[in-house]
Amino acid sequence: MVKNKKQKGSDAERELIHAFWKMGWAAVRVAGSGSMKYPSPDIVASNALRRLAIECKAVGEDKKYLTQQEIEQLTEFAQKFGAEPWLAIRFDNENWYFFSLDDLRNTKGNNYALDLLLAKQKGLLFEEVLGIFKQEKLKL
Repeated sequence: MVKNKKQKGSDAERELIHAFWKMGWAAVRVAGSGSMKYPSPDIVASNALRRLAIECKAVGEDKKYLTQQEIEQLTEFAQKFGAEPWLAIRFDNENWYFFSLDDLRNTKGNNYALDLLLAKQKGLLFEEVLGIFKQEKLKL
């Protein structure tokens, strides 16, 4: 069965929610994220010590573009909520990679681009974001 993009994204978000709960964190999907007039991330997660606001992307291609507006909204929500802003991306048949907004690449059109190579170089794995272990990064 071929899933549409919305269903693929929802399934990916649920996958992350389960992963957070499995590690002793609380996590929820934010209803209406991206479709309300107020900024909101896809997922909010916390372990009582840290709060994360996460924008999630699940992609089938090797590159994903994000708009300036998506990043600004994530930043605004995180600041007002007192959370760390993160971008989580999963390329098909790959792990989840998490990005600090400082690690995103600006495009000529003032948007942002992520690709699998950048994910493997600068992205953090799920366990790293939670502070469980540190992985050696790919050297070029």
